Amino acid sequence: MKEKLQKIRENAIAQIENSDGLAKLNDVRVAVLGKKGELTAVLKSMKEVAPEDRPKVGQWVNETRQEIENKLDEMKKKLEAAELEHRLENEVIDVTLPAKKNRVGHSHPNTMVLEEVERIFTGMGYEVVEGPEVEYDYYNFEALNIPANHPAKDEQDTFYINDKILLRTQTSPVQVRVMEQKKPPIRMIAPGRVFRADEVDATHSPSFHQIEGMVIDKGITFSNLKGTLTQFVQKLFGKKTKVKFRPHHFPFTEPSAEMDVSCFKCGGKGCRFCKGEGWIEILGCGMVHPRVLRMSGIDPEEYSGFAFGIGLERITLLKYEIDDMRLLYENDDRFLKQF
Repeated sequence: MKEKLQKIRENAIAQIENSDGLAKLNDVRVAVLGKKGELTAVLKSMKEVAPEDRPKVGQWVNETRQEIENKLDEMKKKLEAAELEHRLENEVIDVTLPAKKNRVGHSHPNTMVLEEVERIFTGMGYEVVEGPEVEYDYYNFEALNIPANHPAKDEQDTFYINDKILLRTQTSPVQVRVMEQKKPPIRMIAPGRVFRADEVDATHSPSFHQIEGMVIDKGITFSNLKGTLTQFVQKLFGKKTKVKFRPHHFPFTEPSAEMDVSCFKCGGKGCRFCKGEGWIEILGCGMVHPRVLRMSGIDPEEYSGFAFGIGLERITLLKYEIDDMRLLYENDDRFLKQF
């Protein structure tokens, strides 16, 4: 029995020393010490040993097991260390290299300009009001002094859902709704998406955005309008920006005007950006028509007011010197990441 155990020990140690990996080492462990291993088989055969020899044979078996287990643990540590060293050599990380940066999204140019406009007007005491994009014909046209036979109501200009409901062509209906629901004084701007049946090109789109503003109070004059809009454009485009008002016609304001700003690229001298004129048209405005006030339940003898409307895309194109409106909607990452 002693010779048999000696042979098992020698064979096991030889296999352990020849193991070139942890998997092979584990196979040796199972073959020698497992439930069906050689040393386990010796223990199971102890019943065949004479009773007086069993203690001595049991001691030999335990000594053999202990020696094999010690050798297994020793070789396991060596193999684990060798494997770790191999991994460190092949999985080197240069901590001095710059890390990969996750790109973080940011606001769209339209959103950035809208937020700036809102900050300017809220700083002057205005509130921001929103309204429905699907609107009644009454609020979009009739309450704004635009009669049934007006050209703007033609289906070639306006998206009609039925004869009474349409996609709003301006955010002015929000002003009417506010005048109906709230007594003066009123100071508000109404930003939002509007819709017109326009062909898509560098300066037109069937869906775009407007920011319309209105003030209703006692003693409001055209001078208040000019002062407010001058303050607005100087905050938006710079303190040196000058303004010029040209007479115009809008059904819901009287008198009405279009406002130009001095070219912030050349300072009014004339350049490619302003087409050599030194001025850039930016918005329409005027004093709220007495009939519009009256239809909304406000006495024009007691109150007066002014209104203005700005195309959001237009001032975005001007502010960032973009020459094609379509770039704002194509979602080209090469374009958007510049802002």
